[in-house]
Amino acid sequence: MKTICKTLVAVAVAAAACNPIKAQKNMENVLNEKQQAVVAISCLEAKGDIERLKSAIGDGLDAGLTVNEVKEALSQLYAYTGFPRSLNALGALQGVVEERKAKGINDAEGRDAGPMKEGYDALKQGTEVQTKLSGRAFNYTFAPATDYYLKAHLFGDIFARDNLTHSQRELVTVSALSGLEGCESQLKSHVNGARNMGLTDAEIHSIPAVLAAKVGEREAWRAAKAIAEVYGEEYNEGEPVKDPMFPKGRPNTAYAKYFIGESFLAPLSTGKVPVSNVTFEPGCRNNWHIHHKGIQVLICVGGTGWYQEWGKTARLLKPGDVVEIPEGVKHWHGATRDSWFQHVTFTVAEEGASNEWLEPVTDEEYNRL
Repeated sequence: MKTICKTLVAVAVAAAACNPIKAQKNMENVLNEKQQAVVAISCLEAKGDIERLKSAIGDGLDAGLTVNEVKEALSQLYAYTGFPRSLNALGALQGVVEERKAKGINDAEGRDAGPMKEGYDALKQGTEVQTKLSGRAFNYTFAPATDYYLKAHLFGDIFARDNLTHSQRELVTVSALSGLEGCESQLKSHVNGARNMGLTDAEIHSIPAVLAAKVGEREAWRAAKAIAEVYGEEYNEGEPVKDPMFPKGRPNTAYAKYFIGESFLAPLSTGKVPVSNVTFEPGCRNNWHIHHKGIQVLICVGGTGWYQEWGKTARLLKPGDVVEIPEGVKHWHGATRDSWFQHVTFTVAEEGASNEWLEPVTDEEYNRL
């Protein structure tokens, strides 16, 4: 039975990795591997998450990004995230390239930006670019020096560098701003700017899916909310990211008496080993219970949750985590207080298998976590 169980886990995890969360409004993720890498790299730079950034840079280089394309994106971001994060990220890129070279991987350098045209006027060019991006003339009269920096340097000098297109630069910016708390108005402005600079609606709607799969649910939520507001689409703040990889399902009424809070059940397959997706609202958890003559497996696919065995410390769960629950072990699982939580579950059972539902997880126990 253990061999069957581990095989099913491997298949399910591989399927999850190959099928990233769908974007809003049932639009499929249309971003190619290079674009997806740019989304992850840009957001992780903004978050200052250097270790995960290194991994994302490696994935991007494997997907065909050149060193100069990554370098240009990270250099541009100093204007949005500050020199410290940009310089740290560039250092990470340098380290990744050197490590790969030591392993015999010679990444394409790619072309650098070409020289500016004769008579180039940064302020004039930048004003034109900013006007196109904003969809209107923009003058920051409260701080004239900042207005000049924006026009002449950011939208002039930086956007004039031709080794990234303007649409690519806006993909970088939207992805990075999704990783910064408190920048919602700028994020919305750049979602609109991404449209004006040539990103398609489908590409823009794909950004939250990539963020959810490669960075985190919170960053995906920010992007999805901003996109919905710019496009005039419905978005419920209390809900998880729209159209997740697995359906939310219907209210789990048959087992509601064994849950505190509301849960939802979506059967994914039937047969000898039925597979279902369970969605927990924030704070929802099931009672202590025991699986007799069966091994249950949980594959976490969204949000954050808890798993605890009797007499042991609770384990925090996040997307990608897998829990194999031994037969006969008293346990519970559910969402954290401030996050929706989804896990795919199945049980490899012997003949005569059963579930024994026990006492609830009290508020006192739960609030100590």
